[in-house]
Amino acid sequence: MATQKVVLITGVSREEGLGFETAKQLAGAGFKVIISARNLAKVVALATKLQSADLDVIPLELDTLSDLSVQNAAWEIENRFGRLDVLVNNAGGFYDTGGTALTQTFEYTQEAIETNLFGTWRVIKALVPLIGKSEAGVIVNVSSGAGSFKDPDFGLNALTDVTAYGISKLALNGLTIKLAKELKPQCILVNAVCPGFTATYPGTEAWGARPVTDGASGIVWAATLTKDGPTGGFFRDGKPLDW
Repeated sequence: MATQKVVLITGVSREEGLGFETAKQLAGAGFKVIISARNLAKVVALATKLQSADLDVIPLELDTLSDLSVQNAAWEIENRFGRLDVLVNNAGGFYDTGGTALTQTFEYTQEAIETNLFGTWRVIKALVPLIGKSEAGVIVNVSSGAGSFKDPDFGLNALTDVTAYGISKLALNGLTIKLAKELKPQCILVNAVCPGFTATYPGTEAWGARPVTDGASGIVWAATLTKDGPTGGFFRDGKPLDW
């Protein structure tokens, strides 16, 4: 019998969010899913909801901006499971509609970069030793077309605003490429995924946002790649995106 794969998803604090839906889909596919966020009470409530549907989901406190919190999470995963098969870096935010390069504050931009880039980077550095113990390790960085040059609707060349968010996701895409090359000898796949404009907040459907289930399915696709799958890529719905 195959060993059940262990997945960690960061930034799972809202039932309407991509992290929660990704957890639901992965657990439904037979994975043991660890959901995490800095607010443990919220994570426990969400885990309980998924557990009530007979899904194998475990709550974990993890603040991606804290070295100590990340290290404690790594220790707990190692002590309980001995390895990590899949890491989904979902924690992020700071979509600054209206924020341009000349109007956005450095304070806000720094927070966006700390969360969307350095938070993800911190988690990866702490957990790579555990992912390296998997037979087929996978890292998925939830990114955005706002961090690409070619996205016709939300890319860097398409919009004059969403500056802090776009630049932070551009940097995350760059980190994805660097990590994919560095971790290839360890057979760890690293890819970035754009879930598309997704209805994670009420009312966004009226703006053309698509269902959360659709956005999460692309993340699940990347999380379930086999060891011969692509690495260092940028994808939406399982299809390559231009950077």
